[in-house]
Amino acid sequence: MIKNLGVAAVIAAMGLPAIAGGNAHGHHNYGAYGPTGNQIVVSCYRGPWKEVIWDRPNAVFVDSLVSVGYDFSTAAAIAERVCRDQTLVGNPGALKANMENIWHQPGSHRRHNY
Repeated sequence: MIKNLGVAAVIAAMGLPAIAGGNAHGHHNYGAYGPTGNQIVVSCYRGPWKEVIWDRPNAVFVDSLVSVGYDFSTAAAIAERVCRDQTLVGNPGALKANMENIWHQPGSHRRHNY
């Protein structure tokens, strides 16, 4: 009985990488440097569908926005807006351009105006 459980556990463990290796979803990280040398890491979790049903910002994205001068609520709102924009899905160049556009807006709510 114990031998059978051990064999079943080994077989299950061997099959996990095949199950977990889906390429349809994952984490995407794209960086852009601000004039202070601080990096804004645009990192979004993309769900298994092309629609933005499950898409959300990863913590590193919000934290990097806070580190360059945004307050937490503004950083979270910006990250949510960027990650849930359907036109930016699968387009790293557009993600970067969109974040740079937000960064350069003169009405930005950063604590520091770099």
